[in-house]
Amino acid sequence: MQRNWFLGDLLTQLFDRPAQAQGTEDARTLPALCDALLGAEGDIAGIPLAATLLDRYAASSDDEKLAFFEHLNGSLELDAAHLADLARAYADAPDTGLFQQLSAAAEPRRQELLRRLNQPVGATAALVAMRVDLLRLVRDHPALRRTDLDFVHLLRSWFNPGFLVLRAINWDTPARILDKIVAYEAVHRIGDLDDLRRRLYPEDRRCFAFFHPSMPDEPLIFVEVALTTDIPASIDALLLDGRTPLAAADARVAVFYSISNCQTGLSGISFGHLLIKQVVAELARDVPGLAQFVTLSPIPRLNAWLATQTGDPDIGQAARAVLGDAADDETLRGLTARYLLTATQPDGTPYDPVARFHLGNGAEVHDVHANADTSANGHAQSSGAMVNYLYDLRQTRQNHEGFALHGTIAAARHVRALAEASLAPNPKEELA
Repeated sequence: MQRNWFLGDLLTQLFDRPAQAQGTEDARTLPALCDALLGAEGDIAGIPLAATLLDRYAASSDDEKLAFFEHLNGSLELDAAHLADLARAYADAPDTGLFQQLSAAAEPRRQELLRRLNQPVGATAALVAMRVDLLRLVRDHPALRRTDLDFVHLLRSWFNPGFLVLRAINWDTPARILDKIVAYEAVHRIGDLDDLRRRLYPEDRRCFAFFHPSMPDEPLIFVEVALTTDIPASIDALLLDGRTPLAAADARVAVFYSISNCQTGLSGISFGHLLIKQVVAELARDVPGLAQFVTLSPIPRLNAWLATQTGDPDIGQAARAVLGDAADDETLRGLTARYLLTATQPDGTPYDPVARFHLGNGAEVHDVHANADTSANGHAQSSGAMVNYLYDLRQTRQNHEGFALHGTIAAARHVRALAEASLAPNPKEELA
């Protein structure tokens, strides 16, 4: 019987390597560890080798991290010439064997490296953190975007909605998670423990977050909800200290007033649409009296857009009045409606990122409000204006299809009227 000399030699190399001990003492460079993980050594000792590489990466300098990503981007790139040859051969004779070769050649080797890195306990969180570094380095090294596309491709698979777990966040949630809710709140800052309690403890306040089984203590995204009797026109009133809580049974409206993404390393991987759908289903079951589901949303790019319109013959004077705190409420509401319904990016999608998110989920622009957010941030980004997006469960699918296929923005009739109304040439002077 022929002996397997290859396996014996490989095991000897693995267990008899004084200069390259496994673990944190392994002296090899990050690129060398990558090559080992992709080779026969990775087949035999993949998990400890992957753990070693991740530990070494975490302790590396920025220059070492850049060298690591450049190795992935260059040395582990696909072979375009070989891929082209296979594609031509497959076009001439499409058989299963060629298809298999073509599929393998079309995948950069760095994707397999990332899969092998994702084996040890805690590796998924480490790779999410690794992408934070990559996104930072891409700004000065745009060629690394090829590697980032592979990160996104795999992270979308690993964070498939089927793996996500929806959990209610309340006052009994472990403190280690509550601390992260405070830290990750990106829309309306949570000032202190009392502020957090006001948002979680009363029965007319709810919070829900998505978690991944491999990151059980790390929220991916969370939404804060207020149960009310009417659609609110002000975040200041909604978060008022000392208000009287409403009995959940008396609530008729669920208000999504803050949605915060928590993981920078998962940028470009959207969970929000699924979060809203699942939370709506959860609330409809727990609070059967709810009749409407709306948001009270910020308008983060309104003033930035108005700054580009100051020379416009139709709305320039009104835009200057808003930016100079000299406009009346109706002028601000009119400009806000125009912005939400007409301001677009070069690709034709809405200029406002929050609008893109909710309209893409099938919501409609239901109403706009002046003096809705008097915080410094609210004044800076939208002169205090806010918007309600309505999730009418009978219309969300139709609205989504219209927006996705034709760019149609669903909006209430009075919002369209506001957007089309003429604006006073010098708003506050005419009121004098």
